Amino acid sequence: MNIYKILLLLTFVFTSYLLWYISADYIEKNTVNNISKSHSSSDKNSEKLSRMWIIESKLHGIGILEENDLELSTFWEVYSTIKSEYYEVEWVKKADLINWMSKWLVEALWDKHSEFLDMEENESFMKMLSWDFEWIWAVVDKLDFGVKIERVLKWSPAEKFGLLKDDIIIEANEEELQDLSLFDAVAKIKGPAGTPVMLKVLRSWEDEALDIKVIRDKIKIPSIEEKYFEEEKIGYIALNLYWEETAREFREALKSLEGKDTNGLIIDVRNNWWWLLLSAVEILSEFIPQGELLVTTKYKDAQANEVYTSINSWTLYWKKIVVLINGSSASASEITAGALREYNKAILIWEKTYGKWSVQKPFMMDDGSMLKLTIAKWFTPLDRNIDDEGIEPDVEIEFEKQDYNLKACIESWRCEEYMKQEDFEIYDRQLEEAKTILQSFITKWNLQLVIDEQNERLWNETEKDWDEAQWTEEKWEEWENKKDLQRNNNEQ
Repeated sequence: MNIYKILLLLTFVFTSYLLWYISADYIEKNTVNNISKSHSSSDKNSEKLSRMWIIESKLHGIGILEENDLELSTFWEVYSTIKSEYYEVEWVKKADLINWMSKWLVEALWDKHSEFLDMEENESFMKMLSWDFEWIWAVVDKLDFGVKIERVLKWSPAEKFGLLKDDIIIEANEEELQDLSLFDAVAKIKGPAGTPVMLKVLRSWEDEALDIKVIRDKIKIPSIEEKYFEEEKIGYIALNLYWEETAREFREALKSLEGKDTNGLIIDVRNNWWWLLLSAVEILSEFIPQGELLVTTKYKDAQANEVYTSINSWTLYWKKIVVLINGSSASASEITAGALREYNKAILIWEKTYGKWSVQKPFMMDDGSMLKLTIAKWFTPLDRNIDDEGIEPDVEIEFEKQDYNLKACIESWRCEEYMKQEDFEIYDRQLEEAKTILQSFITKWNLQLVIDEQNERLWNETEKDWDEAQWTEEKWEEWENKKDLQRNNNEQ
């Protein structure tokens, strides 16, 4: 374990693109110039240099790498000492060292959207993009004691069986995930479609861990959901993803709702993290006049910047709009919500969005690994970038514990039987609040007045019945102590 800690620390400190070279051919102490001069000695060396230049070319000009500015003599000295003196050096796999040092090289950028995937991880990633596997369908990230759910996909088993954003999965089928890598943890959760996986979950306002059974499955996500609320005369369109046909389907749904004499529209982009920019531009063009700025993509080279404006050449939708957003709304969803707000076209409600306003490009390496690197960022019509910050709602709707319980489960907890019913649905207080706020917007027209009145109303009505504190290390230790005590009692 010591050798990995030392090498990872060295890699992080020196932030060196030369770490791609580590192999049997380069175990002696060298400097950047020495290695650069030797690159023409063989095709193998040239291939390694080409891999280095891919990274170097993207990092030049942003204040991280300048030619020949890294002094690596200390690194090579430590590496040579480890190689000659470390007791268990024969057990060290050079491929593992290269992969881990490459990972930490990218980690040193402090960009959560840039990452290095080794060959095995890249294969899993490509399989995920093809949608050709079965699991719970939630976007997760690794923590020290489990995996945290970053986003729950609409129409997914995770949503159906009640998993939530910020839940922390610590066990899968009674196997602890604490000491596993992200990909190993995900492998424990994946399985054949139709089979169950029992998850032990930490939730911020629950004192004890929850046991949640999820049935794995493949999913097919409809691009658009359209509803008409006849009593309120309100139209509803859920954007579940942004894909090639999404804008066309949205336009058809909007036309259908207009034929039903609606007074306003609810656009729901909750749990939509899809990234197709042109789809968002086409949808925004339904509401914003032709030629008006919608979004700008800015690159390291300003001459490569791309400006996207409304392409509307038809009748604009002029009625009042409310947009439902949450912490899993990202990328194209945030572009849509951000532009509608900055043009005073809509009121945003529920909770702050995820904050994904950057563009990543994959660079394939010769050994099958992949570097996913941020190459550009998006900016709103008012030239704001909210990457990692998210978009704050105009009206924030506080969570209540019952919001996460199925209607029939609040008292009986017989959720599994209830889910088999044809009229199965999840209680959606945020949608009901959206109807109320939109009706007020339709009646009063003044956007800021409605926002102020609704915030005051919700503040007065809301009574929090759960602890907002997130799972800290102290709370984790407290839970572990409880678990150990329970184990001891069971043994006795």
